[in-house]
Order: sequence, then structure tokens, then C-alpha cells
Amino acid sequence: MTFPRTSHVIRPHKATYPEPLVIKAGESVTVGRSDTEYPGWIWCTHSSGRSAWVPERFLQRNGDFAVLLRDYDSTELTVDIGDQLALLGEESGWFWCRDGRGRLGWVPVTNVR
Repeated sequence: MTFPRTSHVIRPHKATYPEPLVIKAGESVTVGRSDTEYPGWIWCTHSSGRSAWVPERFLQRNGDFAVLLRDYDSTELTVDIGDQLALLGEESGWFWCRDGRGRLGWVPVTNVR
């Protein structure tokens, strides 16, 4: 799939975690469990105390710790059926999108057509 691409929401999604983890390449996190629903994501905790799911591909792991290989923002979008989204990327079952109000965030692939 080539990006960007415009699409619309076919099933609503409510953001699960209201306070996103926003971290820069080179920062370290503590690595936790892997996501069983969406393989390829790992629960990580930053020194700020915030935790979030992070794509495994974005991490250079060393035991229970990892360094971010790129900037990362865990923001999820709350979307409703019919909302238009600009799809900017895809990672392990989620699209990184921009909604009609200019907000950026993640939405499950299964909620978009």
C-alpha cells in the first residue's frame, strides 16, 4: 500500500489511553509484555512513568530495556463511522492517520476501508 491515502471509517473506535506516550529516537524504555491481540506491539514504560504499546520494529532491544529507533507517538484517534482519514502509514494492524480536524493518531486497520 502506498501512503498517503484517503479512506473512511467503517466501524467506530474510541481511544483507549487518554494520555499518550510521546518519545524521541534515542530515548530508553523498559520493555514489558507483547500484545496478543495485535502481534508486533510491546508494552513499554518510559522514565516519565508513562506507558504505552510501541511497535516492536521501532525498538532496539537489550533484555528488559530498549532504545527507540525513531520518534514515536502513541496517540489513538476516537473516530465515528463515515469519518474521513488520511492514512499516513501502517504498522502491525494499525494505521497512523490524520483526521478531518488535523489530529494525528492510530486507528485499527479493521475499522477503516
